[in-house]
Amino acid sequence: MKLYSYFRSSASYRVRIALNLKNLPYEYVPVHLVREGGEQLKPAYRKINPDAIVPTLVDDENHTIQQSLAIIEYLEETHPEPPLLPKSPADRAHVRSIALQIACEIHPVDNLRVLRYLKRTLGVDDAAKDAWYRHWIEAGFATLEERLANDPRTGKLCYGDTPTLADLCLVPQIYNAHRFKIDTTRYPTIQRIHDHAVQLDAFVRAAPGVQPDAE
Repeated sequence: MKLYSYFRSSASYRVRIALNLKNLPYEYVPVHLVREGGEQLKPAYRKINPDAIVPTLVDDENHTIQQSLAIIEYLEETHPEPPLLPKSPADRAHVRSIALQIACEIHPVDNLRVLRYLKRTLGVDDAAKDAWYRHWIEAGFATLEERLANDPRTGKLCYGDTPTLADLCLVPQIYNAHRFKIDTTRYPTIQRIHDHAVQLDAFVRAAPGVQPDAE
């Protein structure tokens, strides 16, 4: 397997955790999203991923998969152990809904493409751009905190005590929040889950700071 990744990409971070949890060896292929205007925009990478985003997973040169949640679901179906989703349909939906809240409601409005558009096209200054970023993460975390704090299925992690798809999305989003100086201690359940997860080996090895392209 090859994973086209950028060390600070939270979507790539999710997939790295999944690969580690399932003990799947892979080749890390760095795609720098900032250098030289963004390596993801160059023709060589666009042939692999026309959307010019990371991550992209290539499995045995036969299957090229884009979008982090699609990649993780592919890994779940092709390498089901250990499972990243619960057994019951209701609980699977619960875990997926947490993951999707982060991946679809919080993350997209704060990703690099959006921030660049705000600054370069709309002329937003750095202070306003950072305020935008903080607003959407804080709004999302406020409702997610309430949800996790009041659900009996929440354990040491988002669902029980074993990592699931939800944790794979939560931990990278907190990494992003910390980069923008957001005080996540205001969300004690989220913070507790994060603090437990980042001590697990699969999460440690997936962390941005230990990737080959880390700066």
